[in-house]
Amino acid sequence: MANYAKTDKVITTITGWVAGLILVGLAIWGIITLLTLYKFEETNDAQVEEYINPITNRVVGYITKINYEENQDVKKGDTLLLIDDSEYKLQQQEANAALLNAKAQIQVLESSISTTAKTATVTQAQIAAAKAKLWKQQQEMDRYQKLFDVESATKQQLENVQTALDVAKADYQTALNNYAASESKVGDIKAQKQALMAEIERREAMLGRNTLDVSYTVIKAPYDGKMGRRTIEEGQLVQAGQTLAFIVNQTAGKWIVANFKETQVHHMHVGQEAKIEIDAYPGKIFNGQVESLSPATGSRFSLLPPDNSTGNFVKIVQRIPVRIKLTDKADADLLLRAGMNATVKIAKAQ
Repeated sequence: MANYAKTDKVITTITGWVAGLILVGLAIWGIITLLTLYKFEETNDAQVEEYINPITNRVVGYITKINYEENQDVKKGDTLLLIDDSEYKLQQQEANAALLNAKAQIQVLESSISTTAKTATVTQAQIAAAKAKLWKQQQEMDRYQKLFDVESATKQQLENVQTALDVAKADYQTALNNYAASESKVGDIKAQKQALMAEIERREAMLGRNTLDVSYTVIKAPYDGKMGRRTIEEGQLVQAGQTLAFIVNQTAGKWIVANFKETQVHHMHVGQEAKIEIDAYPGKIFNGQVESLSPATGSRFSLLPPDNSTGNFVKIVQRIPVRIKLTDKADADLLLRAGMNATVKIAKAQ
C-alpha cells in the first residue's frame, strides 16, 4: 500500500509539472501571438503570380507539326508549331501574279504615252508646216485677186489659186485636229495609268495580307518562357482566334498577391517590407516589398460585381489585393510556381 501511495504521489507530481509546462507554453504562445498581431498584419489568402499568356492562332488550318512538349523551356522566336500553309501560299502566288500583271500593264501604258507624245510632237511640226503653207497660199490668193481685179489674171487662174488655198486650210485644220487627238489620247492613257496605279496599290496590299497569312502559319514563342499544358495534336483543325497553348513568361519575374482585409490596409504603404512563407516550403521565409495596393476591392474586378442597391444587403468584410515584389529573386525563380499558396506578414507602419 505504501508503494502504491508513493507511486500515486510521483504521478501526481509529474502530472502537475507537465500541466504547468503546458500552461507556460500556452502562455508564451499566446504572448507571441499577441505581439505578432500587434506588430504585423497577416493573411493566408495569398498566392504566387506570374504572367501566363495564351498563344492564339490567327489563321484557319490543320496543324502539321508541334515542336514543343509540356513544361518545356523555350526561347523567344522558337517555332512552337506549324499550320498547313499550302492554300495561303497559293493565294500569295496568285496575288503576286496579279501584281506583276498590273505592273506590266503600267509599262505598256507608259510606252503608249511615249509613242503618243512623239506623235503629238510630229503633229506640231506638221501644224507649223501647214500654217506656213496656208500663209503662202493666202498671199498667193491676195496677189491673184488683185491681178484678176485689173484683168491681168483669168478666172480659171483665180479659181485654181482658191482651190489651193482651200486645200491648205484643210491641211492646217487636219494637223490641228491630229494634235488635239494626240493630246486627248495622252490624257486618256494617263488617266488609265492613274487608275492602274491605284489598282497596283490595292494588289500590293492584298499581297502583303497574303504574305502575313503565310507568316501566321508559323507560331513562335513571343518571349523566353516555359510552355504549359499541351491540348492540341498534329492533324487537328484550328480556327482563327483559337487558344493553342499557354506560355509562362519567365522574363517578367514572379510576385505575390496578398488579399488583406479592408481593416488591415490602413497601416500599409508602398515600400514596406514583407515576410512570405510558402505552403510548399514550410519554415522557409522569402523576403518581399509592397509594390502597390489595388485601387479597388477584389470583388469590384469580378465579372459580376455585387450590387448592394437591391435591398438584400449583408455586410461582408472586403479584401484589398496587395502586390508584393519578391526581393529574393534567385530563390523565387527557382522554387516558386504560379498559383502556390502563401502566408504574408507585413509590419504595421508606425
